[in-house]
Parts: sequence; structure tokens; C-alpha cells
Amino acid sequence: MEKARHGLIEILIEYKLKRSHDITVVFDGHKSGAAAENVSARGGVKIIYSKLGERADDVIKRIVSAQRKEWIVVSSDRDIANHAWHVNSIPVSSEKFYERVLGIVKKDLSDKTAENSPRYFKDEDDECLPDYKGSAYQPSKKDKLIKKALAKL
Repeated sequence: MEKARHGLIEILIEYKLKRSHDITVVFDGHKSGAAAENVSARGGVKIIYSKLGERADDVIKRIVSAQRKEWIVVSSDRDIANHAWHVNSIPVSSEKFYERVLGIVKKDLSDKTAENSPRYFKDEDDECLPDYKGSAYQPSKKDKLIKKALAKL
């Protein structure tokens, strides 16, 4: 578990070098943590371990509620997402955030390889497909806010 946490922190540090966002990551310490909340920083990333008996979810909710500003809260936990909406913050799923961060961190490598590769291959069956004017699907207000938050990242 500690190796995975270290890997995540390293990715977030690389991301922080490319984008200057304030980043706080909260880990559970409620089962094996210290008696007090442990706060440190590495590479500009604030790292919090919850205290013994306190869940990381509770720490996240407390931080988001105490500082009344629009946060982008990264979590796939439904309860945290609902709380974020309640305090006028925007929840983003962990998967979407991770994809976005990896895209930013590894962009230099992909830009170099993309210059030499074709972007689109036309398939012979494409001519049989009808031309569509666009999707009838209209994203919800929450989906639009999440998309806007992801664009900021």
C-alpha cells in the first residue's frame, strides 16, 4: 500500500511541475495512524494522513467545508461527491482525474511520437455510414461543471 501511495505522490509532483495547482492528497490513517493528524509536503504536494480513528473521507469533508471556496474534489466515493456538490465544489472521479494527470505528465512523450504517426485511417466501410448532424444527448448541468473542472486541470 505504501508503494502505491508513493507512486501516486510522485505522479502528482510531476503534474504539479507542469501545472501550478494547489494539490492536497489525503490518506487513511484511522487504523494504523498516529494519535494526531500527520501533515507534510513533498514537491509542493500537501500530504495528509488522518489520525487514528478518523477516516480520510471525514478529513476531506472537513477541509472542503471549512474553506468555503470552489474545490475540485477528486474521489470516486459517492458520499464525498454529494458533499462536494452540497458545498459548491465539483467532484471528479478518480479515474477521470488519473487519466487527465497521466495525459499531462506524459504529454511530451506522446507529442513526439504523434508527429510521426497518422491521426486517422479511413475504413472502407465508413462510406456506408449515414451522416449524423450531432448527438441528441444533452449533458446535465453537473456533467458540464465536471467537464469544465477537468479542462482546468
